[in-house]
Amino acid sequence: MGKARKVGIGMDYSPTSKSALRWTIENLIDPGDLVVVVHVLSSKSDPTSKKLFEDTGSPLVPLEEFKDINVCKKYGLIPDTEVLDLLDTASRTKAAKVVAKIYWGDAREKLCDCVQDLKLDSLVLGSRGLGAIKR
Repeated sequence: MGKARKVGIGMDYSPTSKSALRWTIENLIDPGDLVVVVHVLSSKSDPTSKKLFEDTGSPLVPLEEFKDINVCKKYGLIPDTEVLDLLDTASRTKAAKVVAKIYWGDAREKLCDCVQDLKLDSLVLGSRGLGAIKR
């Protein structure tokens, strides 16, 4: 078994980001990997934690805490049961550590920041429903 990797998954709860999550779990995650579910919210949203973490993003939130609806609300998220079930299953069956990270601002910039800050080995994103030519 090789070195554990850090794999990021961009998540906005859209069908394509859920597909990217399923693909990542089935094809990319190995035992011991760290899976970071990255949420980027609009800078116009105003959760209580935004004031504290606006520049750096939230701390890494373990899956067990992230499943708590009050924790999600604190960061301005509405939890999606399908995504939480997929992450929980990946955590148990693939023996991967799952955490969430929330940013506020421009998604393109914040995803790049995330890759640099967390030193991700890979970042998986949905295609937003675009075909190969439009991407």
